[in-house]
Amino acid sequence: MRGNAVIGAGSWGTTLAVLLAGKGLDVSLWVHEEDLAAAMRATRINSIYLPEARLPESIRISADLEDVLRGASHIISVVPTQHIRGVFGRLGKRAIRDDASLVSASKGIENGTLKRPSQILEELTGRSAAVLSGPSFAKEVIQGKPTAVTLAAQDEDEARRLQELLNTGFFRVYTHRDITGVELGGALKNVVAIAAGISDGLDLGGNARAALITRGLAEMKRLGAAMGALQQTFSGLSGIGDLVLTCTADLSRNYTFGKELAQGLTPGQIMATRRTVAEGVQTSKSVVELAKKQGVEMPIAEQVYKVIFEGSSPMKAVQELMGRSLKNEFTQ
Repeated sequence: MRGNAVIGAGSWGTTLAVLLAGKGLDVSLWVHEEDLAAAMRATRINSIYLPEARLPESIRISADLEDVLRGASHIISVVPTQHIRGVFGRLGKRAIRDDASLVSASKGIENGTLKRPSQILEELTGRSAAVLSGPSFAKEVIQGKPTAVTLAAQDEDEARRLQELLNTGFFRVYTHRDITGVELGGALKNVVAIAAGISDGLDLGGNARAALITRGLAEMKRLGAAMGALQQTFSGLSGIGDLVLTCTADLSRNYTFGKELAQGLTPGQIMATRRTVAEGVQTSKSVVELAKKQGVEMPIAEQVYKVIFEGSSPMKAVQELMGRSLKNEFTQ
């Protein structure tokens, strides 16, 4: 019987597998690409997504999803949001142990259905999923740098068990009960980060970046309120914590995506040069639809969507945001 399965071997999935193995736990890591799995078994290096880290020999690496899941008591899904359905949808519900804990560590909102990762997993597996989110660059966690994140679960006992599972001397895990708010924070901050990258790419200065982060947080809280999230969640690690990190550092894929947009590259040109996913790109599409559905104004998200999918220029987006009708700060 295998203890822990990490599904998805991007930088974050690989990091979580290493973190668990470092605690002496039994870990299996599912890799989508068979050739990458073979290379990782041979070299113990994820040369595409996390080349700076060596994987412990104890981590079992496989491209056979059912084999990795078989017998696992804890399953951590780190599959990009738009691909969760494709990965887990081909499994029968009996492929997962009845008593297995399921954790989502993906950040985004599915196009079309407008579902959050935990909702997709619940639909496909028939069980609720806890959510792991917060300010956590994989490259810093793999180096053992201090990090704090949030683990949200419906059941408090389950939350505490998962907290103990994931917590280390440098990776501090806090528990919370607001799954909706934690997931929305993780998804929406990526869209704001693209806007922050555009701002910095246009050299608009620190004032503009601070305004985008603050007003971006206001948009996150408005949508969260409409969807039943707790407002305090957005003041925590999965809210303002993750937002500030993602909007201010070149390690952020979404922030650098925005900077490259500002420098004149098209979305297609940027994505053609990347193996990693900037989740905010597709999430911006879902967020605009979700905001309309909920009757919530999200002008920053709307402008990001227009730049990416409608060919609007970054500078025009700035002008439209600055030219909006004057408002009270705490109403809209």
